[in-house]
Amino acid sequence: MYNTTALLMNTARLGNVAELKELLGTGIDPNAHDEKGFTPLIIACYHNHLKAAEALIESGADVNAVDNGGNTALMGASFKGYPEIAQLLIDKGADLNRQHGNGGTALMFAAIFGRNDLVSLLLDAGADQKVTDSRGLTVFDLAAQQDNKGALNMLSNYSTRS
Repeated sequence: MYNTTALLMNTARLGNVAELKELLGTGIDPNAHDEKGFTPLIIACYHNHLKAAEALIESGADVNAVDNGGNTALMGASFKGYPEIAQLLIDKGADLNRQHGNGGTALMFAAIFGRNDLVSLLLDAGADQKVTDSRGLTVFDLAAQQDNKGALNMLSNYSTRS
């Protein structure tokens, strides 16, 4: 007997949409978690598989599910720098201001890792730049620590518009 959750996770990791749809058609839970708390959606998004992510969401995957560290699919897409994935998640109701175990948000991940296209996307979608992490730092503070001048400029300009 095989582990259907492991099979689903591997299929999401590979982005095999046909096999993913076949598995989901058997009634397997699209919100299953592996030992690290990853869901198929988190894995598909982290590996930049847009069509797989769409199929999972259509099958009822929770866009705000978290792994064992409190990370969401949107956080993973922001860390990795996948604007199409991030836009899909935002369009499907991802919580822009959800915080992981240390208080970080998708916007913070984008700013820290220089994913400035995602900084812009998240700000335009309504991400709150005043949220603080567990150390009391805002996205502006974190961008400054990384000397991310592009993000600092966007954050400053955006705050004058709001």
